[in-house]
Amino acid sequence: DIETTGGKTTSNRITEIAIVITDGKKIIEKFSTLVNPHRKIDKFVIQLTGITDEMVETAPDFSEIIDKITKDTIFVAHNVPFDYSIIKREYKKLNQVFRRNNLCTVQLSRKTLKDQASFSLGKLTESLGIKLENRHRALGDAEATAHLLHYIINKVGEENVLNQTAHKTSDIQFKGEITNDIIEE
Repeated sequence: DIETTGGKTTSNRITEIAIVITDGKKIIEKFSTLVNPHRKIDKFVIQLTGITDEMVETAPDFSEIIDKITKDTIFVAHNVPFDYSIIKREYKKLNQVFRRNNLCTVQLSRKTLKDQASFSLGKLTESLGIKLENRHRALGDAEATAHLLHYIINKVGEENVLNQTAHKTSDIQFKGEITNDIIEE
C-alpha cells in the first residue's frame, strides 16, 4: 500500500509505502517507511493520513527504498490500478521498468463476496471482522489487505484467486505496429 501527496495518479508522489509479504496463509515479512515526495502534500491528504510535509522532509527518496520492492511476487493492493500506476511512474523517473503480475482485492472481493454492502477497505474489513488499525496509513492498510486476501483464499481457494491475477503484457508477443513499449505507455 502507498500513501501519496494527493489523489491523482498522474501528478502525485509517494509519501509512505508499506510492503507486506504473505504466502497466502500468513504474513511472512513487513516493511514500511515514509518517503520524501519532494513536493507539498495536499491539505486534504494531511487531514486524512496525518502525514505532514515535516514528517517526510528527512525521509528517504523512493530511489533509496526501491530494492525493498520484491521482484518475484504478485503485486496485491486494494484498488491496484492506483498504487500500481504510481509505483510504475516512480520507477520510470529512475529509468527503470516496473512490471508485476497483480491482483486487485476490490475486484476480487466483488467477484467472491457479492453480498457486501460496500467494497471500501474500511467497510469491507469491518463487515468481515478483519482488524484494520491505522486506516489511511500504508502499513495498516497493507496488513488489512493481506488479511482480506487470506480470507478470500480460505473462502474460494488459492487456485481460484491466482486465476484472477492480471498477467504481465511483457509475456505477450505482439505482431505488427503494436509493441510492448506502446502497451507500457
